[in-house]
Amino acid sequence: VQLQASGGGLVQAGGSLRLSCAASGRSFSSYAMGWFRQAPGKEREFVAAITWSGDSTYYAESVKGRFTISRDNAKNTVYLQMNSLKPEDTAVYSCAADVFIATLRGGDYDGIDYWGKGTQVTVSS
Repeated sequence: VQLQASGGGLVQAGGSLRLSCAASGRSFSSYAMGWFRQAPGKEREFVAAITWSGDSTYYAESVKGRFTISRDNAKNTVYLQMNSLKPEDTAVYSCAADVFIATLRGGDYDGIDYWGKGTQVTVSS
């Protein structure tokens, strides 16, 4: 599975962005998907994840209520709708895929099956 994130940009605090992650390969619907971010000088952190069916979603506390993860298996795409953005949301956002959603949520980033290149999100104050 190859992943490509897009949709980043510069937005003012309080604004919104929607990130997309397009996947290639026939087995996209077999994978749980996640979004992660890394700010300059900080460690990579989990943002959100969604099961292969889309029935369950999980969020970091810092984004709960503001971000929404969703997927369209017919389009091989996962989305991250980001509302009420804050300057501290500034980071490079990357998408990832793994057979097990527990792996996406577990913090063992080296164990995740597939990573995509990131997209920069910058929130100005």
